[in-house]
Amino acid sequence: MSAAAADWLPSASVTASGRPVLSAGEVERNLLPLVDLEPEENQRLAPLRGCLLALTSHRLIFLHEPSRSARGLPLATVVHAYPPHRRHSHNPLRSLFSSSSSSSSSQHHRIRLQISMPPARSEVVAIVVTCKADVDVFFGRLLEAIRARAWEMTPAAAPASAAPMAEGAAPAEDIAIRMPVVGVSGILRMEQESWESAGQNLQDAFQDLNALMSKAKEMMQLAEKMRLKLLTNSPAESNSNDEEMGSKQDMQDLLLSVGIVSPVTKETAGALYHQQLSLQLADFVRIPLEKAGGMIALVDVYCLFNRARGTELISPEDLLQACSLWEKVDVPVMLRKFDSGVKVIQTKTHSDEEVFARILSLAQKPDALRKGISPSDAAFTLGIAPALAKEHLLNAENKGLLCRDVSPDGFRFFVNLFNEIDAQNIYTQKPHGLYHAWISVAMASQ
Repeated sequence: MSAAAADWLPSASVTASGRPVLSAGEVERNLLPLVDLEPEENQRLAPLRGCLLALTSHRLIFLHEPSRSARGLPLATVVHAYPPHRRHSHNPLRSLFSSSSSSSSSQHHRIRLQISMPPARSEVVAIVVTCKADVDVFFGRLLEAIRARAWEMTPAAAPASAAPMAEGAAPAEDIAIRMPVVGVSGILRMEQESWESAGQNLQDAFQDLNALMSKAKEMMQLAEKMRLKLLTNSPAESNSNDEEMGSKQDMQDLLLSVGIVSPVTKETAGALYHQQLSLQLADFVRIPLEKAGGMIALVDVYCLFNRARGTELISPEDLLQACSLWEKVDVPVMLRKFDSGVKVIQTKTHSDEEVFARILSLAQKPDALRKGISPSDAAFTLGIAPALAKEHLLNAENKGLLCRDVSPDGFRFFVNLFNEIDAQNIYTQKPHGLYHAWISVAMASQ
């Protein structure tokens, strides 16, 4: 049943690739691939079937992947969570004489939740885990999220600055009486002081690192909150000038480059790690692809994605496996491999014909007719990396649009003039066309 049918739960937004949209400060805790949500007492509440359950610090999000719809159960409404159990597990005779369908359903773990619903009524619902998963781990993290009450937390106030030192007061190290280094005991005492000083410096360094990490997380949450505010305010201010809209777009891109607030990890996603990683990657590469003209090298994506994930780095194998899963899901991006072996990520709307038209326009300029074009020239025109520009030039050569010249200076590509020559009369020079333009440029250069 689609998540839209369960209108007694608040709706939740999803991204273009089907990932749940998290609010500011919300972090994923765990995932269960296949669950049902059933009412225990009130049968008027519509159940949810076959959903992906995402536990966050704020909600339980039930995502129905076929319909790309989602419903969220706020953890603030959970009054009590009961440990997972199986139905009829206490009565083996009942399970023995029951039908096979009911027997199989009774083997599923159930997590019962007592929730409060408006207006001032209480309901009991059950999360039925219909897949093989570590339900005890999920339940433990559910209790941790409920007890943490992250939805009530506010940014911590900055610590008060230390009181200024009184005038004329000497530093503590100047007041301390230094014992003279005399004999073996003095050497041992000096060595002990050195070790204590090093230990204190190391402790201070780790405290500074922890403070930096906590501040970095707060800055990422603040950046995400500002970006969401900009996105919600943009349609309302459509009458603003182009310069203001451009500055807002630049600000959104800058805030997105700060990092991913809740990266998918093996600890939170479990068996769904590569699937959820591929969906999060599809959402992430949208803006870099727009800036790069619809295509970006896989190596560049690896660097950008790991930079955004912070300390939760992924391996090249994980990235490649996540990209290969795009063939099985409906996302607007795809993985492409050129004949040379170079792998890129591009949008499904990317057109090679448009790239070929720009390359031919460059190759038909007078200077290019005489000297040809290099991958660097094409990279400057297309606004992409030289390695990708070379792949486009080789691809245009395979299509018969360009000819290649290999010299000690490297590769040079010329427009293919053989298409302009009449095979029946190869010695006749046409007074028009590309071949005539090439002869005119060659004669002028002599």
